[in-house]
Amino acid sequence: MRRRFVFSPPPQRFVSLFFGLLLLLGVSLYRDYGVSWDEPVDHLNGLVSARYVAHRLAPKWAERQAVLERAPDFENYHDNDHGVLFELPLAFWDQLRPSSDLRAFYQLRHLCIFLTCLAGTWALFRLARIRFRDWRLGLLTAGLLVLSPRMFAESFYNAKDLVFLSVFTVAMYTLARLMQRPGLWRALLHGVATAMALDMRVLGILVVGLTVGMLSLEVLFAPSPKRAGLRMAGYVAAYLSATVVVTIIGWPYLWEAPVAHFLLAYQHLSHYPWLGEVWYLGAPVYALNLPWHYAPVWIVVTTPVPYVLAFCLGMLVWLYTIVRSRLAVLATLEGRLDLLFAAWFGLPLLMVILLKSVLYDGWRHLYFVYPALLLIAVRGGQALWQIARLRARSRQVVLFLGLIASFEVAHTAVRMIRMHPNQQVYFSFLSAGQAGRLFERDYWGLSYRQGVEYLLKRHPTGRIPVDSPHPLLLTNNTLLLNPIDRERFQFTDSAPNRYFLADYRMHPGPYPDSVGREVYSVAPEGLKILSVFQRQPRRP
Repeated sequence: MRRRFVFSPPPQRFVSLFFGLLLLLGVSLYRDYGVSWDEPVDHLNGLVSARYVAHRLAPKWAERQAVLERAPDFENYHDNDHGVLFELPLAFWDQLRPSSDLRAFYQLRHLCIFLTCLAGTWALFRLARIRFRDWRLGLLTAGLLVLSPRMFAESFYNAKDLVFLSVFTVAMYTLARLMQRPGLWRALLHGVATAMALDMRVLGILVVGLTVGMLSLEVLFAPSPKRAGLRMAGYVAAYLSATVVVTIIGWPYLWEAPVAHFLLAYQHLSHYPWLGEVWYLGAPVYALNLPWHYAPVWIVVTTPVPYVLAFCLGMLVWLYTIVRSRLAVLATLEGRLDLLFAAWFGLPLLMVILLKSVLYDGWRHLYFVYPALLLIAVRGGQALWQIARLRARSRQVVLFLGLIASFEVAHTAVRMIRMHPNQQVYFSFLSAGQAGRLFERDYWGLSYRQGVEYLLKRHPTGRIPVDSPHPLLLTNNTLLLNPIDRERFQFTDSAPNRYFLADYRMHPGPYPDSVGREVYSVAPEGLKILSVFQRQPRRP
């Protein structure tokens, strides 16, 4: 009897080992990444909402908090409609923490982002285990997410897209549990998960549509549709009630006028006024005038090749199953989950293409569909395995394909190690020259941290004059330095011996000699993403 408590069953031991090692990996790496373009702005969004919440709930306390009082006024703040589910707790921690060291704050922030993404990875494992009824395929799906280089890097600093991916995946998991065994408590829990997605990004409204659609199928294929419909109507009512209540609680922007402000936030998302350019297929393109293939191409060139091929096979298998069964497969939980995954991936992508939505920084706004891509990819791999088991003639071919895919996945893991901490510029099959010529590189600006740290090593003491076409990225990445080293940097465009830090986001070619002599560069796998030049004083 004692052994039952001391020793876990083998599957649980493997699951615990996987997530335990992933936790240790994240804890050992979270300090390695720089501060991106958006992080200080995102933190400010949280402080603005924190000030608003504090003045509404504890006005006397709020007036004594210097950090909050320095934040802009909520009513006149241009981004007050942004979801702050993740930023709000961090903003209060920034106010309450005993130290004012920004380095400690941003390191803690990166750790919190990773832990949130770890929860999303766990939800993906659970979701895959429900669909495939096999814990090994669940771990395989979670492992493919970990071995997705761009997703791995961004799980340490991208508090927008990767955190949204995680909470969206949690919502899909709670929906799968509700489909598996409908019940009141499961409906309420799913409502809370849906609200979390909405409180991160208004696009979480997709969860509501997917939920209603999936539960409608539950009724349609029930033995007694009428009785099931009445029962399901109660669950839907409970789910929607929990969603509405928790969404309003977690999104301060909705407090004064929930319906009107939600509609304004949705309208703002649909017509986001970003007027910049992106570098796509070797040319600058306005974000308001993107070609339809922008997102699909970015998905293909930044996702490991075996995942894309397995996804295509999984989609073909799903379509074949749907057609051959004449929709009868939807009477099974597995069939409805496959439909859910296809809709999870396909609907947002179609919406972006048909509505000509503004995208920039690659396809990060659509990252939340990536778990669905992996689930469908595993479905494709499972289909191949079933063919190998049933048809002896195909076994050797399938085993050969599996061996090649395994080798490529292992190669991806090796590339991630070599590129650390710059996995955010991973391209799956393009050479460094092709990727640099056709696409944006380090659009997050994280490589500036390595440039700053190089200058500290080059000049152990004294002032360091620096300049850059993007001074904000320089400032952001000095936040991770200790205060003494941070003060050593002198931001100037006039010092004759200054250093010039330049990235290659919209600059595919080399910089002219006039910017100075290149003394350092960051080039993971040969793809140059940052150069440090030293200006040469002009001779009289």
